Parts: sequence; C-alpha cells; structure tokens
Amino acid sequence: MAVTTAVVLLNASYEPLGAVSFQHAVKMLFREVATVEEAHGDRRIGPHPWPRVIRLVRYVAARWMYRPAGYSREGVLRRDRRRCAYCGHHAVTVDHLLPRSRGGAWTWTNTVAACGPCNHRKANRTPDEAGMRLRVTPYAPTRAQLAAL
Repeated sequence: MAVTTAVVLLNASYEPLGAVSFQHAVKMLFREVATVEEAHGDRRIGPHPWPRVIRLVRYVAARWMYRPAGYSREGVLRRDRRRCAYCGHHAVTVDHLLPRSRGGAWTWTNTVAACGPCNHRKANRTPDEAGMRLRVTPYAPTRAQLAAL
C-alpha cells in the first residue's frame, strides 16, 4: 500500500469535505481530531487502523465549500462524471461550446467533457453548427458538489 494515497475527509455530519494526504490523516488521528470510518484491511498505524476514510470529531462549518469552485479541466471532467456531453461515452477531453478561436472562454458554462471522436467531429464549430445535441447543461458547480463526485 502506497503511503502517498489520499484519504477521504468527512465532516462530523458525514458530509464530504474533500481529501487529505495520508500523512495529514495520520496526524489528525493521533491529535484525536478525527476517527477512522473506513479502513484498509487489517493494517494498522499504532493504535489506529490504516485509514481510507476519516471523519472529524467536531463539526466544522464549511461555508467556503458552497462558493463556486475554481475552474479547472479536471473539475469539468468530474462535474460531467467523465461522460461525453454529446454521446455519453467515456470522456477524456474538454470541449468549448463556443470555440476559443471565436472568442470562447475557459469557463464552467462554455466547456463540457467530450470523448475524442465527438470533440474531433465538432471541431471549430458550435454544437448547433455541427448538428450535435448536448445531453447535459453546463453549470458552475460549488466546491461541495465537486468534492462529493
């Protein structure tokens, strides 16, 4: 088991807050600010099971989680659950609805996840010009929505 794996972090109310490094999770366990909710088999770190998911002992008001998430390519793929917005197959690329060459921006509402063939087929056109129908409506997710995916 690699020591560099991420550990899922839950609030005391069991809502996901994101992920922390394995080292940070172990520090939280030994400081007794978190408990292990799900472990990796029988492995142990001192008195604690090897953590896969930890939960905070006290509730943390995470209002910042409900602000819009910062834009990223990985965020678009996660928002769209790595499914092509045109055909539903596995997506590995990000497509601009209004192409960048025509002034389209890198924003949540102008980009969708797309598979290679659909992205190539659409090329430098809008979905309407290419005769391609969107299966999803792009939106700006909150940090909490991305953490839950």
